Amino acid sequence: MRIVTVCLGNICRSPTAQAAIEEALAEEGLDARVEVDSAGTSRYHEGEPPDSRMRRAAQEAGLHLHGKGRKVTREDLEHADLVLAMDRANLRDLQRMAPEDAQERIRLFREFDPQAPADAEVPDPYFGGPQGFEEVVELARRAARGVVAHVRGELEAA
Repeated sequence: MRIVTVCLGNICRSPTAQAAIEEALAEEGLDARVEVDSAGTSRYHEGEPPDSRMRRAAQEAGLHLHGKGRKVTREDLEHADLVLAMDRANLRDLQRMAPEDAQERIRLFREFDPQAPADAEVPDPYFGGPQGFEEVVELARRAARGVVAHVRGELEAA
């Protein structure tokens, strides 16, 4: 199974979501069965590591962010079992890029957060203070648990 998390620049929200999902998969013993990657809808930060403020907030919470910014590709959308957008703008961009048969696999990440309404977004912390980055970590961890519950169900049904 393959999951791709997607935000605008792939330096804050999507790498944090990726790390949170990887952490939750490892806790459930599913990490060997699921590949998780992240990407952005833009090339603004292509080749750059995750934002230092995001890395700091994640590290303080025990999450390790890795990878470099990259733009999501049509191949990502064709081959992923689940594409998780951080906000509605990302969702619209992904839906425009994706082939028809991939549309149902594109979802908002926070749909999987049991404490959030189905259309909830992960707010972009880029232009804010430290609390915004800490909030992203908290929201990512909550939604990641829901993603892993969904993944477990999919793997058991296969």
